[in-house]
Amino acid sequence: MKLDVIKLDGGKAGSVELNDALFGLEPRADILHRVVRWQRNNAQAGTHKVKTRSEVKYSTKKIYRQKGTGGARHGARSAPIFRGGGVYKGPVVRSHGHDLTKKFRKLGLKHALSAKAQAGELVVIEDVTTEGKTNVLAKQVKDLGWKRALIIDGSDVNEAFAKAAKNIEGLDILPTMGANVYDILKRDTLVITKAGVEALEARLK
Repeated sequence: MKLDVIKLDGGKAGSVELNDALFGLEPRADILHRVVRWQRNNAQAGTHKVKTRSEVKYSTKKIYRQKGTGGARHGARSAPIFRGGGVYKGPVVRSHGHDLTKKFRKLGLKHALSAKAQAGELVVIEDVTTEGKTNVLAKQVKDLGWKRALIIDGSDVNEAFAKAAKNIEGLDILPTMGANVYDILKRDTLVITKAGVEALEARLK
């Protein structure tokens, strides 16, 4: 597929031929869902923890005699039935992550790129060369109509642009190797530099 290339100031800079194997697929929600779920589960800390019966601090003395009280038989105040007792089968520190093959993760990224292209939310920009001034860049972004945008640069992010974009709300920038399904789908507009397109095609070939 062919897409027009623009400059940061909104001017035209020719066109680029996008690989249909990356940008021309029919997006599948099930694939995108599985990859996003894998990403979010791996990011989850899993530091939740409650004390079990063996960890709460109570005397181990039998709380009352076994027979003759007319009540249930209990041996310790740490039992889950009592207030302040241990929690039965509560959460423990663990990893929520699970495996997903490299092939499937790569496929998910292709479908995410295709989803943005199909929705008309993909923009190819010549480069992100800037003066390094936040107010200048903020005006350019506003004129281009990018409210929640992710910019994918080449193998390295332009330092001046990254510094200028740091304090602009709703604008994120990533190198090609940092491109991922969750961040792409989270933003309204996906902006890729020409260098980024080439690097993505080399990464996902």
